[in-house]
Amino acid sequence: MALRAAGRQSLVDTVVEQLRTQLAEGEWAVGDRIPTEHELAEQLGVGRNTVREAVRVLVHAGLLESLQGNGTFVRSTADPAAVLRTMRHAGALDVLELRVALEAEAARLAAVRREAADLERLREALRVLRGEGDRAADADIVFHMAVVEATHNAAFVEVYRFFSTQVHEVLVEALGDREMPPIDLETHRALVDAIESGDPDAAERVARRLLQEPIDAVSTLFTDR
Repeated sequence: MALRAAGRQSLVDTVVEQLRTQLAEGEWAVGDRIPTEHELAEQLGVGRNTVREAVRVLVHAGLLESLQGNGTFVRSTADPAAVLRTMRHAGALDVLELRVALEAEAARLAAVRREAADLERLREALRVLRGEGDRAADADIVFHMAVVEATHNAAFVEVYRFFSTQVHEVLVEALGDREMPPIDLETHRALVDAIESGDPDAAERVARRLLQEPIDAVSTLFTDR
């Protein structure tokens, strides 16, 4: 199936989107080698440099993999950009509910798997959070990331690293100038204590309690609109 010829404006972006579409529609399966730069350039009506740059974007996104001397192969047809677009259109409450599910399980795993270095990072993140004032939101992200890192689950860490930035963007867009409630330092401290004690049930309960506060705040804000 030939690709549609790209226009003259934003050629690299156009080629990237067309290749994303081809991958999503099953033009090539995982493990397939895609056409050469020369073949793609002819199909699209663009230069080989444009194709090369577009392929680099998709390699960086994890959709393609270039093997020197062998060509470029499909690594994944699951497009992270599509997930990002969906996340940006999700409601603030939807995002927060997903965050509860992720962080409750992260707290359980952290309580079982945490090591001395993890506990030190959590205590330091708590100290920073206590003294950040206007920058508390940034410090809070670091704190919760430290909880997830204590799971020692590489897949969990990468998913949450991606997700946490989207949580912030969605909430800022949804709430505008409205303010979130102040960060509850005591509950954050209780979460660290539960993880340190090695009690997964307590860690999960505290994580859910910690995140119920922003959920209630957002619910109230939308009810008052």
